Amino acid sequence: MKLYPINAGNFKLDGGAMFGVVPKSLWTKTNPADSNNMIDIAARCLLIEDGNRLILIDTGMGNKQSDKFYGYYFLWGNDTLDTSLAAHGFHRNDITDVFMTHLHFDHCGGSVQWNKDKTGYETAFKNAHFWSNKNHWQWAVKPNRREIASFLKENILPMEESGQLKFTAVPEQRILKNSDLGFDIFFANGHTEKQMIPMINYKGNTICFMADLLPTAGHLPIPFVMGYDTRPLLTLDEKELFLKLAADNNYYLFLEHDAHNEIITVKHTEKGVRLNETYTCNTIFN
Repeated sequence: MKLYPINAGNFKLDGGAMFGVVPKSLWTKTNPADSNNMIDIAARCLLIEDGNRLILIDTGMGNKQSDKFYGYYFLWGNDTLDTSLAAHGFHRNDITDVFMTHLHFDHCGGSVQWNKDKTGYETAFKNAHFWSNKNHWQWAVKPNRREIASFLKENILPMEESGQLKFTAVPEQRILKNSDLGFDIFFANGHTEKQMIPMINYKGNTICFMADLLPTAGHLPIPFVMGYDTRPLLTLDEKELFLKLAADNNYYLFLEHDAHNEIITVKHTEKGVRLNETYTCNTIFN
């Protein structure tokens, strides 16, 4: 097995929205804001090369939305999904599986693109299966009023219409062992219904793709919960459970949205689970 970070493009989000009720004087210590109160956010996806499978976890925002749409998110940097794949010697047509932690636009927008004449949409990975789970899929195609702006039909429905959509099982317990993709999956419901956190066995270590359960290293304190979460009290419990597992077992936490910290480990302290070490992907994956 080989792992590769795939940077699908950077953007900015409002720091207050990213940290909910936490005072700005606290969260700016780890995530400084610009003059518009915006903080740096990454769309750091993960590519798994395992035998004859090439699995991409999340796909970023994509590039099919309007200039007005992207103007809300202050795109920065030169990374794209295609250039990041090419840097590792791959093309999107090589991808066999696209695993989406959840279907918010900044996690799955790159899964669908305009067709050639821009009269409609098509899947952006023509040779891949797209993986979600039935509970979350139904949550996304019939969105609640809180998340309706995050679940965009043009990002979601073409995957089903193409016949490329597949669903993982949803376990009765918290963790699905040995999923169809070959890794374990931790299910979390605080941010959105049945968000999936891949837990990948790599060279005897566990690499956890944290998605929006832990957006940045600055979110490690349990009460530091995003304003975007639909059920923040559940997030508190899920974060506490997962971070205790991570500290107990020395998991490597791959941070999708932290523009400045790629992988971290955590440890138990008197104040709860806190940052232990910070690593680059190259350090852990090579």
